[in-house]
Amino acid sequence: MTEHDAPGVAPVVVFATGNESRGDDGLAPALVRRAGLETRAGITLVIDYQLQVEHALELEGRRLALFIDAGQHTPAPFELRPVHPSPRFLHTTHALAPEAVLETAQRLGIALPEAWILCVRGEHFELGESLSERALWHMEAAAAALQAFLAQ
Repeated sequence: MTEHDAPGVAPVVVFATGNESRGDDGLAPALVRRAGLETRAGITLVIDYQLQVEHALELEGRRLALFIDAGQHTPAPFELRPVHPSPRFLHTTHALAPEAVLETAQRLGIALPEAWILCVRGEHFELGESLSERALWHMEAAAAALQAFLAQ
């Protein structure tokens, strides 16, 4: 058993952030549904509008953390990259970047899992809009990459 193996805790946590009422901002929740992560064994799925300080507690006992979000200036169709804790991403509001969630967990003495960001390119983020056609194409490409990533 390693420091990341906690009894009763799934080894992987996936954070899907975004507001499904704001067009392509809902890409992350839609992507996790498209990829079937709700029913996949070994994964804890956290869907929320934004990352908050409390999400740092979800990292306890994990081997892998994946932060999924939509980005307006992300290279199309998506970007998948490792992420590390950083104090420069700490904010005074509740909204946090993945780097700040990791930094918060580290400050709490939580052994950090391997962490990655999957950012899917969005185009339209207006209130009341649905996912754009281009975003749906980006989501399909990201879903295939997500399946391959989690299979490793």
